[in-house]
Amino acid sequence: MKKLLIFVSFILITAISSGLYAQEKANNYVGAIAKKKTYSALYVLNSADEKHISATLRNMNNALEDPRLKGKLALELIAFGDGVAVYLKDGKFLDQLNLLRNKGVRLAQCENTIRERKIDKSGLFDFINYVPSGNGEIIILSAEGWAIVHP
Repeated sequence: MKKLLIFVSFILITAISSGLYAQEKANNYVGAIAKKKTYSALYVLNSADEKHISATLRNMNNALEDPRLKGKLALELIAFGDGVAVYLKDGKFLDQLNLLRNKGVRLAQCENTIRERKIDKSGLFDFINYVPSGNGEIIILSAEGWAIVHP
């Protein structure tokens, strides 16, 4: 009986110590380590909500400024459906888009959306690129290993 009590005490002490160690390690966690030379991420935007669009553009800039990814990150923004609002000349996103564009971000618009909604390209910024379909862009880049981000 005495041996059993000693064994159970040992197990309890080990379990408590392990839990404290794990908690201590968690408090010192600084995030994942970027071990690869390059990373690629596609941000997907299909909402016209101005707060959502602004947050997406801000998230992209934050990723570019992450010290672990700085100089290692390729980004693209694909807009389709209601997301076309991000590229409208009469919208309010020119400054945020220029900031991203100047950092090398590819800005792409789905041509299906333009055609189906009968949007004149002259109403969109002239610096954006067009892809045949937003979903096709997601599928292709995903298969090529790009992270797909839906903020």
